[in-house]
Amino acid sequence: MTTRVKSERLMRKNTLSQPEIDRYLSVAAQAARQAGKYLFLKSSAVQVVAADLPHDLKLQADKESEKILVRYLQRHSTFPILSEECGLIGSDTAPVRWIVDPLDGTINYSRRIPLACVSVGLWQEGVPLLGVVYDFFRKEIFSGIVGKGAWLNGRAIMASSVRRKRDAVLATGFPGKMDLSGESLENFAHNVRAYKKPRLIGSAALSLAYVAAGRFDAYAERDIMLWDIAAGVALVQAAGGRVGMKKSTFEHGVHVQACNGRFRT
Repeated sequence: MTTRVKSERLMRKNTLSQPEIDRYLSVAAQAARQAGKYLFLKSSAVQVVAADLPHDLKLQADKESEKILVRYLQRHSTFPILSEECGLIGSDTAPVRWIVDPLDGTINYSRRIPLACVSVGLWQEGVPLLGVVYDFFRKEIFSGIVGKGAWLNGRAIMASSVRRKRDAVLATGFPGKMDLSGESLENFAHNVRAYKKPRLIGSAALSLAYVAAGRFDAYAERDIMLWDIAAGVALVQAAGGRVGMKKSTFEHGVHVQACNGRFRT
């Protein structure tokens, strides 16, 4: 079952009113702006490495951005927060929770490649309600409410109108936990060949935001972490696109396929 179908069902029994959802979108946007402002100001400084992993990197900037996000979200809501850096803050049984990535595109950020963002999503019972992705380098804030609409800096956006996979631009990537065996890479190449062009920009959240804005037509990634895509999949659905998700073998890991809704991924 795709998250789009589940979201349509959830909206009929949603425990949050539309005015509340609207307010929490503003909360998410302001939290992302505050964290993004910090990251932008620190982007030209020498970055302190918190953890150097085989296929990933953690910076002190990730942790500082998370503190800003958590502090603001806790001040303006009572929902638990699932974050990349410190895991779950609050109740594990609460139906509504924030899912945040304080810095998506850390490797890009560490190399001063201007493709990174702050990602804030609000989910209920495993289904996205709203999402905000803030590209602090370009001052672009993507926001959306599932079932209502999506916006870029306050202007309405929609997923693209491309109808054939062979004409579509696919965003994808190699997350840190992805199986990089020969067989896996062969399957990856087979899937990519069906599209006009693949693009790997190093940020799942931005890739999904670009699908919502019609810049890309599809996104697919395996073994990606939930906080990387939580806000982005909400944006795609809010912009009229379609999202399919399955749990992977990793805790909080998922396989994701998203597109403009006009062809099958």
